[in-house]
Formats: sequence, structure tokens, C-alpha cells
Amino acid sequence: MLEFVYEYGLFAAKALTWVIAIGVVVALIAGAATRQKRGGDKLEVEDMSAELRHQQQQLQLASALNDHERKALKQQFKQTAKAEKKQGESGSRLYVLDFKGSMDAHEVSGLSREITGLLQLAKAGDEVLLRLESGGGVVHGYGLGAAELARLKAKGLHLTVAVDKVAASGGYMMACVAERIIAAPFAIIGSIGVVAQLPNFNKFLKNKDIDVELHTAGAYKRTLTLFGENDDEGRAKFREELEVIHHRFKDFIAENRPALALDRVATGEHWLATDARELGLVDQLSTSSEYLLEQSASKRVIRLHFTPKQTLKHKLGKAAEAGVSRAVVKLLEAGQRPFS
Repeated sequence: MLEFVYEYGLFAAKALTWVIAIGVVVALIAGAATRQKRGGDKLEVEDMSAELRHQQQQLQLASALNDHERKALKQQFKQTAKAEKKQGESGSRLYVLDFKGSMDAHEVSGLSREITGLLQLAKAGDEVLLRLESGGGVVHGYGLGAAELARLKAKGLHLTVAVDKVAASGGYMMACVAERIIAAPFAIIGSIGVVAQLPNFNKFLKNKDIDVELHTAGAYKRTLTLFGENDDEGRAKFREELEVIHHRFKDFIAENRPALALDRVATGEHWLATDARELGLVDQLSTSSEYLLEQSASKRVIRLHFTPKQTLKHKLGKAAEAGVSRAVVKLLEAGQRPFS
């Protein structure tokens, strides 16, 4: 009897634990859903000039030799703040946008929102600095990104693109819209070319006695396939389509940077910015941080940043992505360790 009571109690405790665990999960999901309803997409505006000025003042105060010098500095800061307030809206502005593009260029939707908001704030003659980082991706995505940047120039704004790490292929397609391109010396620039590849499983499926039927209407509705048998005619048509895209790419580059020797740079190669400058792909060697520091002396610097609503699916995806990234890094680190 006692054994039965013990077993029953143990079973009840386990069941209660599961009920509580399920309840917690349901509560978390419900809470996340509620927060998603309350919090939508956000377009944040950040006064970078104020942050830079505060940083400078704190450094000056920290390096002051005595209380008298600190008091004089504080008085000077007050006078500077009054002068800036009096100047008001008459001063020129530098707006800062950030774009870190992936293969599918889905970040362009956020950039579009930022540009729309910026056009509601900026005046003709203001400058926009886009800090760009991308190795390229789908042509329609980066083509849209370039078209979004062209909206800024159409409204009379001066566009500068800063490349600290990489602007290649579609990334350079976007960068070339700017009136001026600055890049860190070891940034990767160029790759004005088109590439496409896909696996074909036809031989594997044949070995497994699996047939694949593909029915199309139109001679070139499908040129190359993943599972069917590809032929020379389909390959030739596919290469022809790539050449058409490459020609359009080169025409776009020529329109925005007419001084470039396209036959020299539109080979699909990429260069470090120091060499890219010699070729005319880049106008100035500088990091974005250095450029902002220089411009902040005469312009008010304002950053716009679009933050999309974080859905539960997005959060789980980000968590999984971070987990995979950490695992890969650990594997690479383990592979670099010498044998003991």
C-alpha cells in the first residue's frame, strides 16, 4: 500500500511538473504575442552631434588640471550650447543611414522606410552618408536598393557612401549611385559581374529509378532545372540571360560613374580600396568614423534607423542562427588547435 502511495505521489508530481511547464510556455507565447501587438515598426532618430559633443566635453573635463579649469570649461560649454540653439534650423545637416545587405537584400525594405522618413525631414542641399556593407546578392533586390538611393539625389540631397569593409557586386551597384564614395584602405571594392549556379540531381535520380516530368508552355519558360536533364540549348540561353544582366549592370555603372574605364573594371574582379581608388572606383580613402568626426565640426549629424517589429518567428530564427554561428566558430577554433 505504501509503495502504491509512493508511486502515485511520484506520478502526480511529474504530471504537475509537466502542467506547470506547459503553462509557462503558453504564458511566454501569449506575452510575446501581446508585446508584438503593442510594439510595431519604429523609425528612430538619433542626434549623433549631441553624443559626440558630450563625449568631447567629458574627455576635456576628465583631463582638466584643476577645479578652476573645469569651471571655465563648463562655462564655455554653456556658451557653445546657447550659440548652437540660437543657430537653430539654419545650419546644414548630415543624415546618416546604415545598410548591411545580405544575399536576398531583404534589408532594402528597411532602407526604403528610412529614406522616406529622411525625405520628410531633409532640405535640398543637406548631405546623406550611407554606411554600406555588402558582398552583393540578387540583382532585383540590389537594383531596388540603388533605385531607393536615387530618390535622395532626385530631391536635391548630396549622397556620400562610406565603405568600411566591403561593397562588391550588388553592393557596388548601390554605392556607385553616390556623388562620392569613400572607403577604408583595406575595404573590398568592385566585383562588377554576374554569377549564377545551381546543382542538378538528374543523374542521381536516374540511378534511383526516379523519373521527373517537367511541362512548360513557351520555349524558354525553363532553361536549367534542378531535377530534369539539362541540354546545351538551355545552357546557352541561361548564359545569354546572364550576359544581358551584365550589360545592364555595366550601363548602370557607366551612367553613375562615367569616368570609369569599364573594360578594365567590369571583369568581375575585386580590389582593395587603395587600388580601387587608382582605378576610379573610389574617390577618397577614409573610414566612416573619421569622415563623421570631420563633418560634425560644421554640420549637425542625425542618424535614422528603422527597427522592424520582432515577431516570435523572427526571434526564434535569430536564436537558431546565433547558435549555429557559435557552433561553427567553435569547430573552426578546434580545428586550429595543435595536436597534443
